[in-house]
Amino acid sequence: MRLRWATLACATALCAACSSPSGPKPADPPRIDKPQRVRTLWSASVGSAERFTFVPAVAGGAVYAAARNGTVTALDEKTGERRWRTDLELKLSGGVGADERTVAVASEEGEVVALDAQSGKVRWRARASSEVLAAPAVASGLVLVRSIDSRVFAFGADDGKRRWVYQRAPTTLLVRAPAGIAVGGGLAFVGFPGGRLAAIALENGAVRWEATVAAPRGATELERVTDVIGDPALQGREVCAAAYRSRLACYDAATGRQLWAREVASLSGVSLDARYAFVADDRGAVHALDRSSGQSVWKQDKLAHRQLSTPFAGGEAIAVGDFEGYVYFMARETGAFVARSDTGGGAVRATPQRLGAGLLVQTEDGGLFALAP
Repeated sequence: MRLRWATLACATALCAACSSPSGPKPADPPRIDKPQRVRTLWSASVGSAERFTFVPAVAGGAVYAAARNGTVTALDEKTGERRWRTDLELKLSGGVGADERTVAVASEEGEVVALDAQSGKVRWRARASSEVLAAPAVASGLVLVRSIDSRVFAFGADDGKRRWVYQRAPTTLLVRAPAGIAVGGGLAFVGFPGGRLAAIALENGAVRWEATVAAPRGATELERVTDVIGDPALQGREVCAAAYRSRLACYDAATGRQLWAREVASLSGVSLDARYAFVADDRGAVHALDRSSGQSVWKQDKLAHRQLSTPFAGGEAIAVGDFEGYVYFMARETGAFVARSDTGGGAVRATPQRLGAGLLVQTEDGGLFALAP
């Protein structure tokens, strides 16, 4: 079946339109009274993402980042000093997955490459069925990728041999945006078009359970697009996922029993901490929801139409990036702005990642920043 792409939301076409003369005007960066200082611990240039979303990985005392031109870079987690850099001579299309032994990336042609985490040497190459937009997941001796044609491939991390493939029927219209994999408790949690979330056994690729985050509805094919977007968020015994411009839902990770659901028009994904779920909606408002019930705790709406990343939940502040390269820090309990950092202009599309007591941000133009609020 020939697939037709809905290049929406997180993809470049609509994001550019948001700041065009015909689209909604983005709010100015809000004024922050007595802002806290944000330190840049180190920064590096790792190569442009172009129109794709590249997320870095942190594992074993190192930071791994990739670029559209096929380069993969390893840096020291504390200093940012380069350890190695490998040119794969591929057009990469997503971020990096890593553990202490293996670093994995994938291309727009569906080629999956695993490198040795210590040396950067290519360990193996394998093939998925189509383009991979999200970072691979590396866990339990496997490299997992979700291709854009609704398949999940599991390769052995050591040898690249295919262990299993999970496949869903492709849809005729879908959101061409990263939809990744979360791993925990022997399961891989993966979102699909049609608003479906599946829990797949790492051992053999069997489906443990499936749930509907959002059901397609509407008069037109475009209105019925309800793809699960971003990475599912896993915390403790719960997993949550967001469906494109429709709904956010949380489930018991072991059984798939729905705990709660809420109408939220998200364009990215959801993050969790011990008490709250955080999500940015399509108008640029950031929401904090009670993790046990889905009830609203606060809403911060002063970043209207600034094309926000998925929020990062870390400590007493949460962070979110925007299309001009600003990273905003908000008080976890109230949503009040407490700090802002300017990375220099490259859009922050990827979710910030945890780095020690701070966070790691990769910009669209290839900047990599270790920030400590």
